[in-house]
Amino acid sequence: MARELANPLGTYLRVRRDLVTPEQAGLLVTGNRRVPGLRREELAMIAGISADYYLRLERGKDRTPSPHVLEALARALQLDHDHFEHLKALASEPSRVATSSPQHEIPQTARELIDALGHPAFIEDAYFDVLAANEAALELNPRLQPGRNQIRDLYLDKDEQALHPDWDGVAACLTASLRHAMGNATDDPRFHQLTGELSRSSIRFQQIWARHDVRAQRGAVVRLKHPRLGEQTFNREQLQLNGTDRLSLVIYYPRTPGEGTVTPSMNA
Repeated sequence: MARELANPLGTYLRVRRDLVTPEQAGLLVTGNRRVPGLRREELAMIAGISADYYLRLERGKDRTPSPHVLEALARALQLDHDHFEHLKALASEPSRVATSSPQHEIPQTARELIDALGHPAFIEDAYFDVLAANEAALELNPRLQPGRNQIRDLYLDKDEQALHPDWDGVAACLTASLRHAMGNATDDPRFHQLTGELSRSSIRFQQIWARHDVRAQRGAVVRLKHPRLGEQTFNREQLQLNGTDRLSLVIYYPRTPGEGTVTPSMNA
């Protein structure tokens, strides 16, 4: 964790380099290898940059590579859109959230909206803190109580874990979404507090967090195993609240009969 905070771009490059095998990169493997993924010089060769320059990037000696270099590294590391956007964020100036705490002033109209909805709905911030929830949400999951944190409950609350048939997948996806939400705000106090607590309390969080996976929040299919209602499947939609500091309205609504089969998202 300390290395990541001191050199976020270099740490990200090193971790993602370890996840690309020589076979995936189209390289011929000979002899014994001491690294799980690509060597530095191999990645530099694939990206078309010098090994010395890549070493400077990974060691944090150069933290502002050009857009051309970032694109070349993204191709070499086989990054998807979300991971490429995260790479660009880490190579940019720290975002404002790093020096100021978000404001949690929920518009009254948003509160009235979730109360008027017949489906489970709640409001969350970028850290997955629950700020408001309607009765339907609390009936579905009493831990969607204002003041609680969804990712903390997912890793540390046994009742929350039991609610998700694919708990490990949900945990992996929500963790990747947390990293996406934080971007390059590596000195955000709330970010440190939450990830530090989870790192100390959950070995599985340590393992998932160490992969540096990134995933933007999107509409998804949510599967729950309710202790009273049994298996429940919902569509999940997230809407940004205008005029707020990264607050979102989340709605769970039932899937309609005959709706096409969708691989359940890890997001919940």
